[in-house]
Amino acid sequence: MKLELIATATFGLEAVVKREIEALGYPIQKTEDGKVTYLGDERAIVRSNLWLRSADRVLLKMAEFDALDFETLFQRTKALAWEELIPLDGKFTVTGTSVKSKLHSVPACQKIVKKAIVERMKDFYGLEQFAETGAEYTVKATLLKDRVTLTVDTSGAGLHKRGYRVCDVAAPIKETLAAAMVQLSFWRENRLLVDPCCGSGTIPIEAAMIGRNIAPGLNRAFACQEWEFIKPKLWKEEKQAAYEAIDYDTQLQIYGSDISKKAISAARANAEEAGVDDCIVFDRKDVAGLKAAGANGIVITNSPYGERIGEEEEIARIYKSFTHFFREHPDWSLFIITTDKDAEERIMGRKANRRRKLYNGRLETCYYQFHGEKK
Repeated sequence: MKLELIATATFGLEAVVKREIEALGYPIQKTEDGKVTYLGDERAIVRSNLWLRSADRVLLKMAEFDALDFETLFQRTKALAWEELIPLDGKFTVTGTSVKSKLHSVPACQKIVKKAIVERMKDFYGLEQFAETGAEYTVKATLLKDRVTLTVDTSGAGLHKRGYRVCDVAAPIKETLAAAMVQLSFWRENRLLVDPCCGSGTIPIEAAMIGRNIAPGLNRAFACQEWEFIKPKLWKEEKQAAYEAIDYDTQLQIYGSDISKKAISAARANAEEAGVDDCIVFDRKDVAGLKAAGANGIVITNSPYGERIGEEEEIARIYKSFTHFFREHPDWSLFIITTDKDAEERIMGRKANRRRKLYNGRLETCYYQFHGEKK
């Protein structure tokens, strides 16, 4: 069955998600702010949820149409073959957003869409009431400038929830963003990688999962696993293929450190849960203790942002340590995400080779990319 799918993404990561989808072998239809639309089938839903590292969710697109009034919204929604997706006992909820649309009341739009689906189900099944005790189907009505997009969430919990974060610390970076940072650095398995502000270990763990070719969704559940139209056989086949794809032989050089004893303890526990504790060395130490364990290494880090009073002095100290290190080791590269708009001058005294605006939660950040000298 040919399906239209949407991988949603944090603003700024659309190109990364697009490359991941293309690597899975699926043709891209279009890339827009916050989402990539592509074509696939039932297996593509399974494979996308298992393998996409930087996407937020995978949505099944049901329809897209213009609607200037509630009657049009109702009739166009009711005309869709919802019974082909939602079984008799299916549990479905409707969420929504509306931006610059004449149908600006989100609760009213949700109510209309829900009613249209129920009426369609009534006509098909010949029933007046539904138990809604089965698998969950979350329908979303997105209205943008009078254009309606109806989707169903296949992922359930966001794809950043890999399942390995058993211990946490303050202000953790999302797993999806950490994975994107590693991919944007074009780090490869034979290159030394260091995160001197590792916190609970997310960046080193995501790098290790990339290096080992571990599917990020391998150890979690998804909403669509209970859907009738996706056969259990597909899940079994794709999970088996994912397990067989893991590379246990490649030797990785990944190091994470943090001044906090609690953070290092959390990082080690999380790495063990992710199955990559054997290829990451975590050590409690200050950024000033950063050392080059080899040539042409790469630092990827989510250093403190200074959002709270009293942190600016600590950030200045961290930056000073970075400045000293990269002067001593010009062949090393630095990839750092921060809200600090003066980070380039304060750390390196020069413009970054590349800059990318990203969002870490609600915070607008910049991902500065300083390339080391080639030797």
